[in-house]
Amino acid sequence: MKTDQEGAVRSDALLSSWKQTPTRQAIVDYVDRALQEGGAEYVPPSERVAVFDNDGTLWCEKPMPPELGFILQRLAEMAEQDPSLRTRQPWQAARDKDYAWLGDVITKHYHGDDSDVRVLMGGILQAFAGMSVDAYAEIADRFLRTTPHPTLGRQLWRCTYLPMVELLRYLEANGFTTYIASGGDRDFMRPVTEELYGIPAERIIGTTAGLRYQDDDTGGSVVYQAEMEVFDDGPTKPVRIWSRVGRRPVVAGGNSNGDIQMLRYAGQPSRPGLRLLVLHDDEEREFNYTAGAETSLEQARAQDWTVVSIKNDWATVFADEV
Repeated sequence: MKTDQEGAVRSDALLSSWKQTPTRQAIVDYVDRALQEGGAEYVPPSERVAVFDNDGTLWCEKPMPPELGFILQRLAEMAEQDPSLRTRQPWQAARDKDYAWLGDVITKHYHGDDSDVRVLMGGILQAFAGMSVDAYAEIADRFLRTTPHPTLGRQLWRCTYLPMVELLRYLEANGFTTYIASGGDRDFMRPVTEELYGIPAERIIGTTAGLRYQDDDTGGSVVYQAEMEVFDDGPTKPVRIWSRVGRRPVVAGGNSNGDIQMLRYAGQPSRPGLRLLVLHDDEEREFNYTAGAETSLEQARAQDWTVVSIKNDWATVFADEV
């Protein structure tokens, strides 16, 4: 009978888009130890929980996250219909395609300034208030499948990182249950995550707007309200993970300051965790930036997290490059 450890070695072949670097070896070594029954770092199958951020960790987030492009399209439509919105943010930025303002919103948030985030959130909540969750899922799915990335030459939904998808398969092959814990909108991700990542809708944790039931002759529907339920970022991520999963993760992956608390939460003193921080340092194949990730990189160096360099650790970035 093959042991868990042998299974880990065998399924290592799933990481074919990862270069043979110390980073890849750190991942394989951790899984080996987690599956070694009787070992000091053995993790029972029921506790093999892995959580990953989405934007910038599983798919490309520059020049802006796909969700933001989707929202801007809706805000621009609203500004065309209502001239009074054209001089108000975020409708003005959406109509004028002021990507600098929009990009600064996210960067300022990761530096602790949420003044513009609140402005953007206010517009988003108004944009979809009264829409049913089914209608929202349909237009979000269509947007991802039909909208081209502005610079990478592929559709947005083809901007997932192949090495990270392989990592999800590798973890699952070794008994881990994978979740997405993102600052992005949960319901924007849900239509495509099973197809893109093999992670079903019920394992998506993210930012959510308020919901209410609206009765009708066809059985009713769930619709969005113009109010925020939760912004799933920073210290909120561990709370939401525990609330949804009921367990502390042992593996976590992120790429920004908003993922620090989630990464710190992975593992515990008696059971070391695997904390992965994706570093965007490949301008030729993707993007090169650290804005919004400065503190997380400092934490990674201080606490010996595993930094994943796109340039040095990935042989392939996107699946259509194979």
